[in-house]
Amino acid sequence: MVRLPIVALGSLLATAALADPCKAIPDRGPMPAHLAPGRTFTGPVTYVGDGDSLCVALGRSPSEWVEVRLADFYAPELQAPGGEQAKAMLDRIVRGREVSCVAQHRSYDRLVAVCRLRGSSLGDLMRRAGVREGGNR
Repeated sequence: MVRLPIVALGSLLATAALADPCKAIPDRGPMPAHLAPGRTFTGPVTYVGDGDSLCVALGRSPSEWVEVRLADFYAPELQAPGGEQAKAMLDRIVRGREVSCVAQHRSYDRLVAVCRLRGSSLGDLMRRAGVREGGNR
């Protein structure tokens, strides 16, 4: 398990306004071994891309931030009805908070994973918050 000290969170959030800053998984080439299927990783959320994707910081630099696609929730696309609301709710639920994720598989330059906040899956938290599913599966 990889952990990032919470004291580093302030410097991470200062750069979170970048568009999709997560760079831990290369566009091409092998997946980093510490993100292999079944591995657990933990860190604060530094960026929310849409209603079902986010960055988990495993270090201070965006090159150590993992882009995660939630395995258990399918949000509407940003341009679809409900897409912006789904992104705003996920941001409200997780931004700056530490999540724990279990890697499932790679999807392009991101990792599909089940992530939990204080024991509850983010998918369940989104559904409890009233966000409707409806994205691409």
